[in-house]
Amino acid sequence: MISKNQNELIHKAIAVLESFESGNPEAITAYVHPKEYIQHNQGLSDGRAAMLGALGHLKEIGTKVSVKRALVDGDYVALHSVYEFFGSKIIIDIFRFENGLIVEHWDNMQEMVERTPSNHTMIDGPVTIKDTDKTDANKEFVKSYVENILLGKNTGLLAAYFDKDNYIQHSPHIADGLSGLHAALQALKKKNIEFEYTHVHQVIGQGDFVLTVSEGLFDNQPTAFYDMFRVENGKIAEHWDVIEAMLPAEKRKNSNSRF
Repeated sequence: MISKNQNELIHKAIAVLESFESGNPEAITAYVHPKEYIQHNQGLSDGRAAMLGALGHLKEIGTKVSVKRALVDGDYVALHSVYEFFGSKIIIDIFRFENGLIVEHWDNMQEMVERTPSNHTMIDGPVTIKDTDKTDANKEFVKSYVENILLGKNTGLLAAYFDKDNYIQHSPHIADGLSGLHAALQALKKKNIEFEYTHVHQVIGQGDFVLTVSEGLFDNQPTAFYDMFRVENGKIAEHWDVIEAMLPAEKRKNSNSRF
């Protein structure tokens, strides 16, 4: 059950994204802190004024935003969306609130592919949050998966996190099941493409959905990994992700950490 306060935070976060499409500054003025807004997207300037200043351009280029999923965890709201600007993008936005106002923002963006190898899209699948009484347990379970498997601390535990090969995969170049994951990793290895997670920065969850924000390397580039998991009956049942290379220092428009 989502509380009134949680619904309010979701409403505010979505209203801010919708302003990118409408060009109307009202939601940003009402819901983003005028002085204490920290921007972690290093391609954007810091502060609320920069966001307001971009609205005209975003509307002019025909930006569209369609929010598919929303998670609330304490003061954090994570939105999983399709953006349309210069083509279709999948973006996960994370907003942190203080006293009802947005004070911090992180995001990750990836070009959208039409179909995955198993004929899914990068964003389809369940959207309704279930098992809210299991939020803490699911967050711990997913965090342990990322640490043991993706960070490589104890890869021998891989099978313990899944119900055999029953695993729906929305990552654009990976087929369903553990078999699909194994095949994709082998293909990267053959191409000598380095793929490494080095640190988990955030774990945000609500019910059966858990989002992890991690840092690592992909093809020798420092990379941000946003992984969203759906947990069912104590196992990982479904996965979506957004992967984005980090900007080199000379191209960054703010001095905040990427994470």
